[in-house]
Amino acid sequence: MQHIRPDPDALLARVERDQARAKRGRLKIFFGAAAGVGKTFAMLLAARERRADNLDVVVGVVETHGRKETQALLTGLETLPLRRIDYKGTVLHEFDLDAALKRRPAIILVDELAHSNVPGCRHPKRWQDIHELLEAGIDVYTALNVQHLESLNDDIGQISGIRVWETVPDTVFEDADEVELVDLPPDELLNRLKEGKVYLPQQAQEAVKHFFRKGNLIALRELALRQTASRVDAEMLDYREDHAIREVWQVSERILVCIGPNALAERLVRAGKRLATSLRAEWIVAYVETPQLQRLPAEKRDGVLRILRLAEQLGAETVTLSAPDMSDA
Repeated sequence: MQHIRPDPDALLARVERDQARAKRGRLKIFFGAAAGVGKTFAMLLAARERRADNLDVVVGVVETHGRKETQALLTGLETLPLRRIDYKGTVLHEFDLDAALKRRPAIILVDELAHSNVPGCRHPKRWQDIHELLEAGIDVYTALNVQHLESLNDDIGQISGIRVWETVPDTVFEDADEVELVDLPPDELLNRLKEGKVYLPQQAQEAVKHFFRKGNLIALRELALRQTASRVDAEMLDYREDHAIREVWQVSERILVCIGPNALAERLVRAGKRLATSLRAEWIVAYVETPQLQRLPAEKRDGVLRILRLAEQLGAETVTLSAPDMSDA
């Protein structure tokens, strides 16, 4: 493994970043493609495991949406009373941030990260409540659907035909200490919807007609998987940078570009470069010289050498093989 001496400024920045993080609470997001995939269920299971390890776990707010299996997981967990707010003559219930700060557990569950608070709360958005909890050194578990990420708002609107108004800045997702993908195939999610395990029957019928069409769910699932994969990729790059590792680790396929003495060779090399860059992968450009190709005119042989030099300039490893048959080589 190739290591080089880390940049002192980068090391200092890393130390300062780690010191700042050590004082904050840790944020874990249970992330999914849509309502009903099991994010809150997974969050409660994780909370019960931590409670079994004798950690101080408290439920700040959890939305079960009447799902019996989810409701059952609340048994035995301490739950903070919700705050009552009189809004335009109606009493509404919201997460009680001050009560949570006063109680100061090791871990608190604050569901629905994208939720908008009722006017009269300290912060307009629940993610801002969570930020204050983290700054106080409290670990937070929360849940988020992919359609609530701010940068995807336009894409989600085009996919579903529905404008999502409650969004979360991407920086909140990017700065989370851990993101756990909770995935469910579209057909299974639609079955859960029909069985009344996502919404009440009348709501479920409307959902299937609009947001919960199978094509929408497939597209949302792809977006959730891509966001999670991008996050893992960013974590790997940060790790490599922090440890001054320059060698490419073989966690994905290497790219092989095979060229010949023809007009397509240069286009193939450039296309290989673009693909290798997008995948952050090593790439190799190979030329196989058969007995027939050994008799090429000098002009064409020079053309092949020029393409190989271009590939090297673009960052490829190049190799020239001699063999009677190109495919065997």
